[in-house]
Amino acid sequence: MIHYVAETGSTNSDLAARLAAGERVPEGDWLVVDRQSAGRGRQGRAWNDGAGNFMGSTVIHPTPHDPPRNTLALLAGVALHEVVGELVPPPAKVQLKWPNDLMVGGAKMAGILLEGTGDAVVLGIGVNLAQAPELPDRETIAMAQFGPAPDRDTFAERLAAQWKADLERWRTYGLAPLVNRWEAAAHPKGTRLAAEIAGEGRIAGTFDGLTEEGAARLRLDNGEVRAIHAGELSYA
Repeated sequence: MIHYVAETGSTNSDLAARLAAGERVPEGDWLVVDRQSAGRGRQGRAWNDGAGNFMGSTVIHPTPHDPPRNTLALLAGVALHEVVGELVPPPAKVQLKWPNDLMVGGAKMAGILLEGTGDAVVLGIGVNLAQAPELPDRETIAMAQFGPAPDRDTFAERLAAQWKADLERWRTYGLAPLVNRWEAAAHPKGTRLAAEIAGEGRIAGTFDGLTEEGAARLRLDNGEVRAIHAGELSYA
């Protein structure tokens, strides 16, 4: 079920508060908002408002038999790519950047944030359907730049259905198919990327695919291959 509200601070925060209060929010339920005043992305970045854009959150209740919950980031990226990729006409190409940024060229079209709340995980997604927010540290782009902006409610229904199907595949078939799908949707191997490593600073190299566990492989200029398990990659 999709619940629409006119305005809130953050759909992720709203669902987290309900979970913290003891409510069991069902998987498959989404909270979608018209206007959002306190949305956020990874590393505390603001990702607010945007009339006509998609801003919504849902809840996952991991079980002991599920793949590692950190791979939900890859799963969310793949599901979102399936929906958006069908709506952006060529020659534009929608690609994933590890772990789950949706990019067109060097511009960000969508963002994903997963937050643990007790035994549950809250998944928040923001997609630039009608307009692209101005961000100080990166270029952004909206789907409206390639034609009429998709209807927000129709987009929400398609995304909810895709997420439900992919969540079931993740639980049934494990990581191998997910890693293959993610690599097929991502920038090609050999793409120049950089990562910020705690205690080490910035390292740069070329994308060399994913490990079996879903970490990004970065081939450094000296030939060493590093597995990036946390943080994010940027185009170098």
